[in-house]
Amino acid sequence: MGLHHHHDHGHGHGHGHHDHGPSSHGRAFAIGVVLNAAFVVVEAVFGFLSGSMALVADAGHNLSDVLGLVIAWGASVLAARPPSARFTYGFKSSSILAALANAALLLMALGAITVESVRRLMAPEPVAGGTVVAVALVGIVINTATALLFAKGRHSDINLRGAFLHMAGDAAVSAGVVIAGLVIERTGALWIDPVTSLVIVAVIAWGTWGLLKDAVKLGLAGVPPGINEGAVRKFITEQPGVTAVHDLHIWAMSTTETALTAHLVMPGGFPGDGFLHELAHELEHDFGIGHATVQVETSANANCALESDRVV
Repeated sequence: MGLHHHHDHGHGHGHGHHDHGPSSHGRAFAIGVVLNAAFVVVEAVFGFLSGSMALVADAGHNLSDVLGLVIAWGASVLAARPPSARFTYGFKSSSILAALANAALLLMALGAITVESVRRLMAPEPVAGGTVVAVALVGIVINTATALLFAKGRHSDINLRGAFLHMAGDAAVSAGVVIAGLVIERTGALWIDPVTSLVIVAVIAWGTWGLLKDAVKLGLAGVPPGINEGAVRKFITEQPGVTAVHDLHIWAMSTTETALTAHLVMPGGFPGDGFLHELAHELEHDFGIGHATVQVETSANANCALESDRVV
């Protein structure tokens, strides 16, 4: 940063590191991929045999989920790799790309299911309700079990949240399919099958939209959810000796780690390493910002090129 300025100021770097990295969810991903890949084959075969669009649609959706799990798994492995000379942050942001890819996959799957469901609604076809119910019940068990594997980490990692949403959505789909199969068995009303598919699409689309919005924000280096930029700025400005803060940036390095950079104007002189370490510690403890780097400027009239909030 100093290369951009033609004035003397002290450079201080306070680093707070916390082990927010992806905990080993490899086993959960492996179990989820194997279980769901096997179920996709079973569901697709019985879907075609029974003539159920709801089952075939669910199989297609499950296939996208298997791909989504593989992507999320790969990202969690990449994110754990150490930094290199070319990738100085390592591959941490791959988890953000995975969340985006997962949302995109879900939306594509939903589009395909919608098109086929509407076609079936216009031209209903016979459905073997009993087979539909039996296969969908198995789906509920498998999808619920897989969702539970990711339930614990979903609040702190958007990547795991994507995996959880995929699986929880599938459990809801299977439950809907069971109900549809039972009603078809009782009434013989074939339109229930495609209508069930459309209702399920709407439910999953709602959850996917939220995932997509959060993933796009992180991808655009937005302030991560749960962190108030104004509160962080106020906290830093109120530190002893600090008269102004500028060039403040807060962004997600990955789906679990947050970084911050800022210029502090401290006319009283460089405050020492203790101040910087304490500041980094408090930013991590109070705001969950584990990678804080600050630059100290000891002259209030330093004319820093990045002083304006309009300059990045």
